[in-house]
Amino acid sequence: MDRLQAMKVFVKVAEGGGFAEAARQLDMSPPAVTRAVAALEDAIGARLLVRTTRSVKTTEAGSQYLIDCKRILADIDDAEAAAVGSFLTPSGTLTVTASVMFGQMVVLPILNAYLRDHPAVTGRALFVDRLTHLVDEGIDVAVRIGHLPDSGLRAIAVGSVRRIVCAAPSYLAKHGEPRHPRELAEHAIVAATGAWASSDWRFGADSSISVGVRPRLSCNTNESAIAAVLEGSGLTRLLSYQIAAPLDDGRLKAVLCDFEEPPLPVHVVHSEGRQAAAKVRSFVDTAVARLRANPSINRGRPCL
Repeated sequence: MDRLQAMKVFVKVAEGGGFAEAARQLDMSPPAVTRAVAALEDAIGARLLVRTTRSVKTTEAGSQYLIDCKRILADIDDAEAAAVGSFLTPSGTLTVTASVMFGQMVVLPILNAYLRDHPAVTGRALFVDRLTHLVDEGIDVAVRIGHLPDSGLRAIAVGSVRRIVCAAPSYLAKHGEPRHPRELAEHAIVAATGAWASSDWRFGADSSISVGVRPRLSCNTNESAIAAVLEGSGLTRLLSYQIAAPLDDGRLKAVLCDFEEPPLPVHVVHSEGRQAAAKVRSFVDTAVARLRANPSINRGRPCL
């Protein structure tokens, strides 16, 4: 018999005043109850009960141990109730991660809406331009762009984004549109130098065309690169969701669309599968539905 079960038997004996009554309440045989208490006394090295022909009373050590056992068993009941509640009803802190710009533009509105609908949940947004480790960093859900490595995480595909070369119409009117990636050498390049940036821009369905770019202007954030090209400073290459608004309203124009690389997939990732807490399951359902409906991802080629 395990220690917790033996503690439950001891509490019943001590509160009921006898082994027979405890056996009846626990649906055990009296000898089994006697053996459980004896094993518990042997394990802790102290006499817990004084047995007489007429009654059973706790010793001094037994009286204190009875108080401690009742507290421990109550804490366990509370913990199990909380675990069941967290599985059935969204509650607690929900930590969501994404890259900085995607998190601010796309994920944060979803998280805010979710928190409004679930007042028992508090949110933590971790938007960083680095790969996060869900288990080690206590993260519940990640929204990730790009091909995922093999892992034990559950990943749900919600769409894709494209790498798009673009410029302001004023720049293209003055300098012309490049017709092939090799012509980028003749243009002013505005480059974002964030965590995933590269000085080699690849093109083509098999990424076989590689062009080394020499930026006229290097920006440490995507937002500043966008601001620069909106002012006509040159060409840049960014992900489609980052420039969806200025593409749609004509402030930017996409070029070299025939040379695009394949789109990058977007996934909602979490680690707990079917046994995920209610806050995770319900947020994942919300995020998947809203991301799949988001026009800033899942958009077609902008030159069509």
